[in-house]
Amino acid sequence: MRQAGTYSGIVNGGMSGRFGPHLLPLARIKKIMKRSGEDVKMISGEAPIIFSKACELFIEELTKRSWMVTVQGKRRTLHKEDVASAVIATDIFDFLVNLVSDSAAIANDSHDHTPVLMER
Repeated sequence: MRQAGTYSGIVNGGMSGRFGPHLLPLARIKKIMKRSGEDVKMISGEAPIIFSKACELFIEELTKRSWMVTVQGKRRTLHKEDVASAVIATDIFDFLVNLVSDSAAIANDSHDHTPVLMER
């Protein structure tokens, strides 16, 4: 007989987002997925779980890279300018450059920060 997996609602007490390994609310993820296009009508129960994990990994990676900028600036508080610098310095975040470019320009003018190049 097949065993329930780690992300199974059977093992984790349902799919409410309050139980199990999910750090992000699954209902909110599903709502965003449905708003993504008129063609999206039905979404399986597993799809929001995968999106939740992907979002967690994305946030974790962006936070690590942003924290490196913060540490290089000899600070202990992560600022939005640190996130902008991390986005600009990292190729995999190129799709966010337009979103943070205004923040980075303002930060460079007011704090004289320059985007920090980080090793991958």
